Amino acid sequence: MKEFLSPGRYVDSDHPAVVEFARQHVKGSSDVERAVALYYAVRDAIRYNPFLDFSRDTAFQGSKCLETGEGFCIGKSALLAACARAVGIPARVGFADVKNHLTTPRLAERMGTDLFVYHGFTELWLEGKWVKATPAFNLELCRKFRVKPLEFDGRSDSIFHPFDADDRRHMEYLRERGSFADVPVAEIQRVFRESYPALYGLGKEAAKEAFSP
Repeated sequence: MKEFLSPGRYVDSDHPAVVEFARQHVKGSSDVERAVALYYAVRDAIRYNPFLDFSRDTAFQGSKCLETGEGFCIGKSALLAACARAVGIPARVGFADVKNHLTTPRLAERMGTDLFVYHGFTELWLEGKWVKATPAFNLELCRKFRVKPLEFDGRSDSIFHPFDADDRRHMEYLRERGSFADVPVAEIQRVFRESYPALYGLGKEAAKEAFSP
């Protein structure tokens, strides 16, 4: 478990801001209770935003996500994993390709598809097993988009719902990409460049885009 408790470049659990955030928000006496508290802190304190400059490594870094107060699924998952490690809970990042049947028209236009490759989530070692937690969509965003917020109890996997609050088809998991001690940024950037040339090519101009229904 050493590699899942040690700081990484992107799961930077030794960053002072990450350590302080984890200490502020961790609650409970058991690892399950502590992990649940950190999950909700990351889910709702950090705004989900897919319009980032993915050519910059910092877009995938937990501490940068915390610093800016926004991030997409990978950055938020790295932050949750970093917070967990900071309080002694083994954690890693996992990835899958998902089809988002309810992606926004603007995001679909920029991406050129509704397939999200390398969707990120966190895996936490709790009560002798790895448990998935997906802190991507903050509660405010879920209410705005009428998406069911993902809850987490520390014992069962928390992954995207197949249907939204209006029973429309939402997320479909298509392919597992594996689990890692740290975010494999070079490989993800390569796949992003190939899969989303228009969005990736925006660079810093991506920040000017608005993520709304």
